[in-house]
Amino acid sequence: MTSKERSAPNEEEQQTLGVREVIGSIMAASLGVQSQANRERDFKRGKAWHYVVAGLLATLVFILSVFGVVQLVLGLTSQG
Repeated sequence: MTSKERSAPNEEEQQTLGVREVIGSIMAASLGVQSQANRERDFKRGKAWHYVVAGLLATLVFILSVFGVVQLVLGLTSQG
């Protein structure tokens, strides 16, 4: 094997992760159930800014969901 063949990344490492894979990784990591294989895949093929943006969006959705549930419960209790 030549040095050129050893240094060239294989086709799998060249592909970036899709939206579904990034979202799945964000959700699994936030729950603490991310597998070692997926974590390694994320570091090899993923781009940091994809995870930053997806993480911020997931956090925003979570906060808005909690806020909505609280508003719903407060609205239901004030009617009684």
